[in-house]
Amino acid sequence: MKNKYCFQLQMEVRDYELDCEQIVNNANYLHYMEHTRHKFCREAGFPFIEMHKMGIDPVVRKMEIEYFTPLRSGDTFFSCINLQREGARFIFYQDLYKPDGELVLKAKVTIVSLKDGKLSKGEEIAEAFKKYLN
Repeated sequence: MKNKYCFQLQMEVRDYELDCEQIVNNANYLHYMEHTRHKFCREAGFPFIEMHKMGIDPVVRKMEIEYFTPLRSGDTFFSCINLQREGARFIFYQDLYKPDGELVLKAKVTIVSLKDGKLSKGEEIAEAFKKYLN
């Protein structure tokens, strides 16, 4: 799995993220994926706070998520990213896996960049992420 993605982060389910069925509430998966994107940006040398200081704000435009199996209390999992650029959009392909390789979810997250509050082509982001772009 390591060679299949440009970034991976191991995480653990916390009890307060569960719903009454004792599985992770669907909204928490959005948090997992966002946290992974933020960690990815930091590793790429372009953390969100630095982007914001430069007037650059990447924002989610669209999300498509397909759930396969739930996570439960105490589960560890890997949150994985691949990145692609389509014009001004950055597409994060995000998959979550259990340690045994079982797929938890697949997501396609489309990000656009605002520069000083206006839609931009995201050239600064593309430059920072060039070694990760497919």
